[in-house]
Amino acid sequence: MEQRTEDQQRWRAFGVCVAVAALTILDLSKVNVGLPSIEQSLDATSSSLQLIVAGYALAFGLALVPAGRLGDLKNRRLLFVIGLVAFTVSSLLCAVAPTIEVLMVTRILQGFAAGTQMPQVIGLVQQLFRGAERGRAFGLFGAVIGVATALGPTIGGGLIALGGEQDGWRLLFWMNVPLGAVALFFAWRLLPRGSQGAASDRELDIVGILLLGVAIVSLMLPFVTTSGGGGSAVRWLWLVVFAVFLVAFILWEQGYKRRGKSPVVHFELFRLSSYRNGLVIVAVYFAALPASFLMVTLYLQEGLGLAPVFAGMVSIPFAITSAVGSYIGGRVVNRIGRALVVAGLAAVVVGFVLLMLAAVLTPPEVTPWAMAGAFLVGGLGGGFVVSPNQTLTLAEIPVEQSGVAGSMQQLGQRVGTAIGTAVATSIFYGIVRSESSGSGSGDRLDAYHDAFRSGTTFTVSLIALALVLAVLDLLVRRRAAKRDEGAGGGHGSTGGDGSGRHTADRTTEGDHVAEARRAD
Repeated sequence: MEQRTEDQQRWRAFGVCVAVAALTILDLSKVNVGLPSIEQSLDATSSSLQLIVAGYALAFGLALVPAGRLGDLKNRRLLFVIGLVAFTVSSLLCAVAPTIEVLMVTRILQGFAAGTQMPQVIGLVQQLFRGAERGRAFGLFGAVIGVATALGPTIGGGLIALGGEQDGWRLLFWMNVPLGAVALFFAWRLLPRGSQGAASDRELDIVGILLLGVAIVSLMLPFVTTSGGGGSAVRWLWLVVFAVFLVAFILWEQGYKRRGKSPVVHFELFRLSSYRNGLVIVAVYFAALPASFLMVTLYLQEGLGLAPVFAGMVSIPFAITSAVGSYIGGRVVNRIGRALVVAGLAAVVVGFVLLMLAAVLTPPEVTPWAMAGAFLVGGLGGGFVVSPNQTLTLAEIPVEQSGVAGSMQQLGQRVGTAIGTAVATSIFYGIVRSESSGSGSGDRLDAYHDAFRSGTTFTVSLIALALVLAVLDLLVRRRAAKRDEGAGGGHGSTGGDGSGRHTADRTTEGDHVAEARRAD
């Protein structure tokens, strides 16, 4: 009976975490469809609208690693509550913003709050669950996040239709206020109390955080300020700043550790092939996926003239099959391992090729339905990618470092999204502008066909690259599993690729580093 009660408490706490994560992710997609309404209501310029999107993404990425580190060192529950309160209050301020300047500032605050919450969610899942149970938890987590991501444009379009073109965008932020208040009530009651980490591992590396922060901003800034409309090439000089501060960060962290102190990022984590490869796979995958969704929205709204709410509905099949795939994947990932991610990526490639064919080869009145059908295939594959990859990536990470390890994974997603979206929209709008100028309506649609075909070719190439990386990781895991078996160490394996070894539940850095050396 006592065990059952403890299990119920853990899953209730998990429910709070995943609900808040879904609320956070919704704001990455639903606000995009509200930009025309914001422009009309507040007389915003295109650069102001760009900053509303870019400011949120920048602040989100900037907060991830320091917030994850603070949660690991101090108290994940406290950081979660602080982030949730800040997110709810900043959403309220966004909803009542009287000017575009106020909205830009409050939107950036909202991004910081979201970036504070998300690492605590990943850290708490790692803290609450072990082994196969952790895989199921991440499967459910991925299902909910997949639904939230895909339904964001539909929810946003519906709220704008409900509130009207002039002020409908305010409902996009108002909806976070009651939902955030309810989540705060349950978070305070259900999340586990107490702090993490050993007493000797409580010092916060402020200099390291600042160096990393400048590196993150200078990496993301030139991409998040790229909207496909050209712009000054001077912004790419920020990448030089990124390289300088990244080197300074690495050198500082190495010296900081030599002095016997605890750095922001333990570079020993990257010696784990499971963690290192998983980060690269998810970063490349997220460079493709959000960019693909954005191009679908642009194509349907601008090319075919669909209303935002109907354009958003086309992605609902992706949400449904992605949720199903994530749930199934979470239950079988410990048995199948990296091969599940390989199969999922292959299905996503097929689904998105079908999506491109549906967009350019079908009559306009059939196109939305054909694209929705292609999303069924892509969504099922996507469900086998994100959650299983997250489980495999974090399987060998010590619990006391799970917050910062998870935040690095989230950071990879945000950076990948910024880069992929910048390149894809530049391709898309570049072709539309060059081909549709002075053309008739039929030629204009042809321009959108060409733009979508070229942009999707780019994103499908990225997914294919992620597939190649996953296959390479699968081969590495199988060779490691054979070495373990040959050395008499195969007793801990539960999956065909060695992904379910007993190291998943180790909680000391010494064990974790030793395993890293064996894996490599």
